[in-house]
Amino acid sequence: LEAARWPAGLSLAVNLSAAQFRGEALPAVVAESLAEAGLAPQRLELEVTESLLMHDTDRVLRLLHTLAASGARIVLDDFGSGLSSLAHLWRFPFDKLKIDRGFTQGIAADARLRMVVRSIASFAHALGMRVNVEGVETEAQLRTLQRCGVDELQGFLLGRPVPVDQLDPAGAAERLPERAPAPRSGPMPLDTQPAAL
Repeated sequence: LEAARWPAGLSLAVNLSAAQFRGEALPAVVAESLAEAGLAPQRLELEVTESLLMHDTDRVLRLLHTLAASGARIVLDDFGSGLSSLAHLWRFPFDKLKIDRGFTQGIAADARLRMVVRSIASFAHALGMRVNVEGVETEAQLRTLQRCGVDELQGFLLGRPVPVDQLDPAGAAERLPERAPAPRSGPMPLDTQPAAL
């Protein structure tokens, strides 16, 4: 796998679908894939959406705990886009919360949106999660979100998807901010690089 050759500061994000949670095979599939690729589990971010958590919650919870125990990082994607429940934030082993782009569009002009994003970030930090905000497309959004207490920003302003043969992982690693290993709770430095290449 290409990502195994990237500099150590970069990780690989993979979106998981509901179909992959049918049965009990997912943790073994992930472990086998990591072993084949030679990728450290800590460099893998497994992204799930809130809708997945609404069905067969106990089994999904068990599978996510098994994946987290393997060292992979568990990410709740598109938070706020659907039937958000704070219960999911403390029951599931999330390492990161990705706030849906719907909060980003009007944030520079809407004080209420800024308050909501700050509140979500504060709550997530209290539970030991990093906070990413999706959909950053303008300088005004970037400047506003940098003041909202989030850890990462993601969007076309910062980087667009490219084919793997056009990636420059060494250049991306050089742009990563210098920081000590992240604690499990409390605010962390803002990383304005794309969350995933």
